[in-house]
Amino acid sequence: MARIDVVMPQMGESIAEGTLSKWLKKVGDQVKRDEPIFEISTDKVDAEIPASSAGVLVEILVTEGQTVPVQTVVARLESDVSAAVPVAASPAPAAEGAGAPTGKAAAPATPAAGAPPRSQSTTVPPAPQHPIPPAPTTAPQTNGAQSFEERIRTKSSPLVRRMAAEHGIELSALSGSGIAGRVTKRDLEQFLESGAPIPTARPAAHAPATAAHLPLPEAWPGDVVEPMTKMRALISEHMVASRHTSADVNSIFEVDFTRVARIRAQHRAEFERATGQKLTFLPFIIKAVVDGLKQYPVLNASVRGNEIIYRKQYNIGIAVALDWGLIVPVIKGADNLSLTGITRSLNDLANRARIKKLDPREVQDGTFTITNPGVFGSLIGTPVINQPQVGILCIGAIEKRPKVITGADGEDTLAIRTCAYFSLTFDHRIVDGADADKFMSFVKKAIETFPETVL
Repeated sequence: MARIDVVMPQMGESIAEGTLSKWLKKVGDQVKRDEPIFEISTDKVDAEIPASSAGVLVEILVTEGQTVPVQTVVARLESDVSAAVPVAASPAPAAEGAGAPTGKAAAPATPAAGAPPRSQSTTVPPAPQHPIPPAPTTAPQTNGAQSFEERIRTKSSPLVRRMAAEHGIELSALSGSGIAGRVTKRDLEQFLESGAPIPTARPAAHAPATAAHLPLPEAWPGDVVEPMTKMRALISEHMVASRHTSADVNSIFEVDFTRVARIRAQHRAEFERATGQKLTFLPFIIKAVVDGLKQYPVLNASVRGNEIIYRKQYNIGIAVALDWGLIVPVIKGADNLSLTGITRSLNDLANRARIKKLDPREVQDGTFTITNPGVFGSLIGTPVINQPQVGILCIGAIEKRPKVITGADGEDTLAIRTCAYFSLTFDHRIVDGADADKFMSFVKKAIETFPETVL
């Protein structure tokens, strides 16, 4: 007989913690090897975690809604079924953050259906003998995207950031004891008890007002108040941080899909029989975008301080709308894929995203993003850049429209064409309007002149 620890997995090197959002098994249940045992929510993805061994679930140590560092033991299995004696659920001490989004209430991430919100411990430990020293004031500067990622992934949990904001403390000036130097709740409480001078951050002159400077709205009678899910809270922070980081500019083009629509109609049935894949317009767009990024590499880049990183990989993120949020799985090495290969990868990632079967590594390392709200009827959108990228392309509804066409004889005629609006949001820090528009012109021409043999 053997007792087996079940741990919070490290599913991606940038992930320092995860929120256990739902237990799929209860104490006393038989668990098969590779059978999903619980769901987690990280700053990258919601996923089901399979059991590494078979056995009986005898102890649950982390309850739904708690946020814990990776490698934390969340439960235990007993491999000898006959000897297994279930242990009453013994939740670990409230993990710092416990999935609480920043805001007025320290509410945990959305628990499983029917589970009540869990309060968080506010017990203050004894004062330390050695308070946490402030970091050197000459710490190297980073760009906004790096500071945001460091704050989210390694410096603190949402609860700690809220506590720091309440006391006017700049977390980047503290040395933490957590994973990768992150400042924990205990670190912050010990620092406050030490009586050391509080390091504060002076906002930059150009920094816009944030939610912390605005009065919080009050709930009115009859309103329903729900805590943000872990995913929603992190999407919120990513979007605000992106707006504070990039100089967003938009350029909008109209693209004629009539030729692609004809190619798709002619070959769709044969393609789907041969590959088993549904053929949409999106693979054609991805193919054109990748070719455009090769021609205009500044759109396939990132900003690092005063440096530009030109990516030599073409990893295209595709925004997928979920019932509980938004996720961006990434087609890695899209430049090495045929239209059929792009279609396979696209459909596979989108389908697994909707059933929480993505590995967090499959939503990392994107170099450019495409979002397609046109499937919901939107004509034009101006999306927020997915940091640390410098461009995101929005696809509007592809529909038939009346257009003026000039014939070979120079006469204008009214024709019905299949068209869509493309909106590019680009980072004007490194992408000039001329390059953005040249890129869009290239993509437009590539779609409007696809060869008949593309499939």
